[in-house]
Amino acid sequence: MELGLKGKVAIVTGGSRGIGLACAKALAAEGCELLLAARGEEGLQRAAADLVAVGAKVATLAIDVTEPSAGAAIVEAALKAFGRLDVVIANAGGVVGARSFAEADDAAWLGTFQLNVGHSVALLRAAVPYLEKSEQGSAVFIASISGRNPMTAGAPYAAAKAGLIHAARSLAWELGPKHIRVNALSPGSILFEGGGWARRKAEMPDVMAAFETAEFPWGRLGSPEEIANVAVFLASPRSTWINAADIPVDGGQRKPSL
Repeated sequence: MELGLKGKVAIVTGGSRGIGLACAKALAAEGCELLLAARGEEGLQRAAADLVAVGAKVATLAIDVTEPSAGAAIVEAALKAFGRLDVVIANAGGVVGARSFAEADDAAWLGTFQLNVGHSVALLRAAVPYLEKSEQGSAVFIASISGRNPMTAGAPYAAAKAGLIHAARSLAWELGPKHIRVNALSPGSILFEGGGWARRKAEMPDVMAAFETAEFPWGRLGSPEEIANVAVFLASPRSTWINAADIPVDGGQRKPSL
């Protein structure tokens, strides 16, 4: 099914690996032009080379998305490269500092909130005038099932992702008159090279095997491509009547963490 994204311009943060890179590849397959933003220049150049090799038009920006001016800078880079903007996928996220309540200080809480919620909101704020011109502008915030279900550890991350989900739903209402859709997508545990779940599988294979058997109907973790398939659909005009939603893409996973 053709998704109606050919010739559209999309921003993907955290676009150099994992879910972000998978989203970029799926968007490119639909004919999108891409601005990838991430911290590491080397990773961005590898990702861009892979995409250019299959005919995609790609620009990159190495930037710390938590910087106050990052949202505006990312949008400006996309406009400079392609002259328009239609889609924003705010994928960069994670944990800053300690994960547990006992160890996380104020800086960890605030840093984790800024990385997950702050960067997404700032990026969308800068993008709104151009998404409105698109007439089918769409923003997808990559959240987590940790924002939907309690975690045994990791309160700062879970709280930030819960905030991101509610921000997406609230912003969809606020931006509805401009015909800009905003949705959250909540992945479960996703396996990719260099990611946390890959590290855990290498360090404690027996524990991970038991976790996958107990918590997933199919007995395995998800892949970045399985998240990207849904993210790109949400970004496309084919999903026009999906708005202010939080879509879990978790393979039926029960617990969000070990």
